[in-house]
Amino acid sequence: MQHRKIEIMDTTLRDGEQTSGVSFSVSEKLSLAKLLLDELKVDRIEVASARVSEGELTAVKQITTWAKTKEYLDRIEVLTFVDQGVSIDWMVKAGAKVQNLLTKGSLNHLTHQLKKTPKEHFTEIAAVIKLAQEQGIATNVYLEDWSNGMRNSQEYVFQLLDFLSTQPLKRILLPDTLGILTPTETFAYVEAIVKKYPKLHFDFHGHNDYDLSVANVMEALKAGCQGLHLTVNGMGERAGNAPLASVIAVINDFLPNIQTNVNESSLYKVSKLVSAFTGFGIPANKPIVGANVFTQTAGIHADGDSKNNLYFNDLLPERFGRKRQYALGKTSGKANIQKNLQELGLTLNNEELKKVTQRIIELGDKKERVTKEDLPYIISDVLDSTGIETKAIIKSYLLSHAKGLQPSAAVAVEIEGKLFEEHAQGDGQFDAFMNALKTVYKTLKISLPKLTDYAVRIPPGSTSDALCETIITWESNGKEFITRGLDSDQTVSAIKATEKMLNII
Repeated sequence: MQHRKIEIMDTTLRDGEQTSGVSFSVSEKLSLAKLLLDELKVDRIEVASARVSEGELTAVKQITTWAKTKEYLDRIEVLTFVDQGVSIDWMVKAGAKVQNLLTKGSLNHLTHQLKKTPKEHFTEIAAVIKLAQEQGIATNVYLEDWSNGMRNSQEYVFQLLDFLSTQPLKRILLPDTLGILTPTETFAYVEAIVKKYPKLHFDFHGHNDYDLSVANVMEALKAGCQGLHLTVNGMGERAGNAPLASVIAVINDFLPNIQTNVNESSLYKVSKLVSAFTGFGIPANKPIVGANVFTQTAGIHADGDSKNNLYFNDLLPERFGRKRQYALGKTSGKANIQKNLQELGLTLNNEELKKVTQRIIELGDKKERVTKEDLPYIISDVLDSTGIETKAIIKSYLLSHAKGLQPSAAVAVEIEGKLFEEHAQGDGQFDAFMNALKTVYKTLKISLPKLTDYAVRIPPGSTSDALCETIITWESNGKEFITRGLDSDQTVSAIKATEKMLNII
C-alpha cells in the first residue's frame, strides 16, 4: 500500500480565536505556538490576521522571533488581504514569511462584496503576490466561500484556479467557509480540482455548521487533498472548525494509507491547556478529549471489559495520554466497583461488596455519580455500621433556620421499638437537633455523651459533590470514641454519625 503524507495546519490561534468571547494574550499565543509545533508536531500554524491590532503584531513578532531560532519561520502563517500591500507591510514588521492571502472563491462574494470583475480581482491578487515575493514572503491563497462557488459558480472557480496556476504559489486553500458541504459534495469538488491541477498543492478547510466537518475531511483526503486546516477542540466561528483530535484519530484508524506527523499522545494535554486559556469548555461527551468519553457507566460494560475487553474499541485512552474509568452510580453495579477497588488496591468479600453496592445505588439516586476517591469513605461508613446492633433509629426530623429566629428542630426517634418525639431550639440546626435528642434521653434517665470535636470533609481529590463525611468525637465517662456519617448533605451526615453514637451507647 502506497502511503501519502499530508500536512496538518492548525489554525486555533487565528480561526479558533474567532470563537465568540475568545481572545488569546501575547504570552498565551507564544506558549501555544511552541506547544503545537514542538510537542504536538503539527506541520504549520496560522497565528493571526494581519492589521487586526497592536497586540496581534506583538504576538506575531514574539512567535516569529522564537520560530527563527528553531528554523520554523516557514511554518508560521498569517492571514492577509488584497489591500495594495498594507498586509505585506504588516507582515514585514511582524517578521512573518508566509502569507495566507484571502481571495474571493465565489462569484457571489466577488460581485456583491468587492463589486469587481474577475479580471480586476485577479490583477490585484497578482500585484499582492509580487509585492510579497519582493519581500521574501511566500504565498498561499484562500478561496473564500469556495464551497458555495463550486455549487453556484464553478466556471468562475476554475477561471480563478487557471489564473492562480500561473502564479508563484506554495498552496491553494479550499475553505467550506459557511460549513454547507455534504461529504458527497466535498469528495466530488475536491476530486475535480485535484485531477484538473495535479501539480498544485490543495488544503481543505472545513467548518462544522452541520456537524459534518470530520466526515467532510475524510472525503477531502480520499479525493486527494494534501493538507488539512484544523483547530484544537473544534474552536472557531459559529459551530467551529473541524476538530484536531477527532480528525487525527479518524486518519490513524480509518485511512491507513495516509500519514501525519501529529503526536496523538499530546492531543489531550493541548486540548486541556487551550480550554484553560480560553475559558472555552470542552463538552463532557466530546470525542477523544471530553471528560466522559473513556468512562464506562453501565455495570454490564465493566463486566464485559473484565471478560476479554468486550466493550473496548480501537480508541484506547492510553493512545491520548488518558485512562479508562468506571463510573460509580446507580447503574454501575458490582463490576464497576470491583474495577475501582482494583485501582485503589482494596479487596472486599461478597457480602461487603453487596452492602457497598447498595450504598452507592442510594447515593446515585440523589446525585449523578460518585467518584473513585469517594469509595474508601463509603466502605468505611458501611463497614463501620456493620457490627453495631440497631436499637435506636432516627425516624424523622424537621430542622428550621430563619432570619431573626432561633434555629429549631423537631425529632422523632425510635428506641427499642418505642417512638419518642421532642422539639428544641439551639445555636444552630445541629445544636437544636442534639438538644431535642437530649430531652428524649433525659426522660429515659440516660445522659448522652459530650460532643468534643466535629469535623467535616470531602474526599481529597474528589471532583464529585456526592459525598460529605462528618466525623464526631464523643466523650463518655472519661473515654473518647468516634463515629462517622456519610451523605450528600452535611447536616444529614452529622445526624447519621449521631445515630451511630446512640446505638453504641
